[in-house]
Amino acid sequence: MNTEAFSKTRFGRVFIKVLAKAMESRFRYRFYHPNKILNGVQNLNGLTALEIGCGTGFFTIPIAKLIGDKGSLTSIDILQESVDLVSKKVEDAKLKNVNILKRDVINTEFPPDSFDIIILFGVVPAPMLPLTQVLSEIYRVLKPHGVLSIWPSIPGLRKSIQKSKIFLINNKKHSVLNFSKN
Repeated sequence: MNTEAFSKTRFGRVFIKVLAKAMESRFRYRFYHPNKILNGVQNLNGLTALEIGCGTGFFTIPIAKLIGDKGSLTSIDILQESVDLVSKKVEDAKLKNVNILKRDVINTEFPPDSFDIIILFGVVPAPMLPLTQVLSEIYRVLKPHGVLSIWPSIPGLRKSIQKSKIFLINNKKHSVLNFSKN
């Protein structure tokens, strides 16, 4: 069952509400503050960025502020509920450099070479997301020499991505893995 279908089941709706509460908890902000984690990403000022899996928007507003008015952030999620929630947060924050869209990470429908950086935070590992297909789509929409930043850096993820031979590891900073398009 895919994520979107799961979210429409009774159990799925309850699960997503519980997960959303956990994602916005004081505990998470205290131990995994978005600004602290974003210190592991390159300077975002003026870049064109894609955030995959915006969820509750935990990282969206901080990313948009780091990008500034000269750059832009596109945030996507497969769930309409997430898109609606984050759109409201962006509107309340009066940010003009953010576009929130309902899209599937495996087929984003963006033109090739669209983004300077792609931020994949808190999305992998997801059992319903085949990593090879996700990496192929990220590679397609990332500009030449673009950066893919992933958090958390779970055991085995770095090797799995390097095995694909389409990304090279740049560094690991503040538990964020940063790769460049090969």
